[in-house]
Amino acid sequence: MKLNENWRKLFFTIYIGQSFSILSSSVVQFSIIWWITMETGSAMALTIASVIGLLPQAIIGLFAGVWIDRFNRKKIMIIADLAVALSSLFLGVLFFIGIKSIIYVYIVLFIRALGETFHKPALQAAIPQLVPPSELTKAGGLGQMINSACSMLGPMLGALLMSITTLQYVMLIDVLGAVFAVTTLSFVKIPKHMIVQTNKLSFVQEIRQGVNAFKSNKALLRLSIPMLISTIIFVPLGTLLPLMVKGYFNGTAWHNGIVQTLFSSGMLIAAMVIGITGGLKKQFLMISISTGLLGICALLGGILPSHLFWLFCVIVFVMGTTGMGFNIPFTSYIQKTVPAENLGKVISLVTSVMSFAAPVGMFIAGPISEIIGVSNWMFFAGIIMIFVGILCYFLTKEFDTPQNSEVILYEKYNF
Repeated sequence: MKLNENWRKLFFTIYIGQSFSILSSSVVQFSIIWWITMETGSAMALTIASVIGLLPQAIIGLFAGVWIDRFNRKKIMIIADLAVALSSLFLGVLFFIGIKSIIYVYIVLFIRALGETFHKPALQAAIPQLVPPSELTKAGGLGQMINSACSMLGPMLGALLMSITTLQYVMLIDVLGAVFAVTTLSFVKIPKHMIVQTNKLSFVQEIRQGVNAFKSNKALLRLSIPMLISTIIFVPLGTLLPLMVKGYFNGTAWHNGIVQTLFSSGMLIAAMVIGITGGLKKQFLMISISTGLLGICALLGGILPSHLFWLFCVIVFVMGTTGMGFNIPFTSYIQKTVPAENLGKVISLVTSVMSFAAPVGMFIAGPISEIIGVSNWMFFAGIIMIFVGILCYFLTKEFDTPQNSEVILYEKYNF
């Protein structure tokens, strides 16, 4: 398959449009989580919200992958964006008429997650058909840089809006962001060869095809073990940060906004560096080091006294930088080594497995945090993550070849 020589223009056109949707979604997500935090003050309430947000990917993620490989990925992204916009409009209207039930908030979180279940894998599956294999890690870094910039601004805007207005007005911003994203994407012409046509295989056979493609990739299979453990441990850390700010450091929405922004700033800087340099040539080593550093940050954050909030902010910033060190190379490795006809299925399969692991982590972290405190959970989670980083190194070091070798492997599939 001959890639479009003007891939940078198409790549950035798509991401500029999506950035408005990502920014508005970040504002809304922060506002919803902070509303739950203020209304309930409960780790279990936040746990339920996180689990609900992961259920769509966990339940139908693998099936979504088949549809993503069968149908027009551009239309899938447009439909997903519109579904999220309608759910935000629905919740805003309910709050306007005085119905402020946490049940409806959970329903909207579910619909938003459902849209993400289709949107994110569809975008990731389309990128390798726009971007040359040798540029995928850089493109991943640039894409994450845009995502991180929006995620960085989102909490601050969310904190500002929640301090001067109420949740129903914030929800309307998401509608505007989605409309802009859909409008921009509509003007991007995706070549026919970017769409994997429906074949004669049955739905179940296509799922098996995706599973077999995953199992046949030995490095990916082995790498998924530490990634699975990391998901169980890391997702609760991010989810419980608002409660850590409010309950342990006695912070306000502004303090929480600062923490979320610093975390995203770390992600932004790391993504920018990887986007420019491509990161370490030994990408599995980069994943292992980043996992271990994340553990060290969590451990330090857990032992800080409650009056050192600003030092906690520094630690959170470093945590954000480490997250990109395993997320970007992990995704780019999948994009480089999985054939196009199975890419959507494999990405959705991996995401689904991680989505099953995340609720497990939340159901462990939520009750334990209620008993021993969020800070103590961070401490013990940090110790585990350090050992996971060491495990990752020993499991994957034999596959840690330079990026050029991965490009050759990718090109063997002749698409």
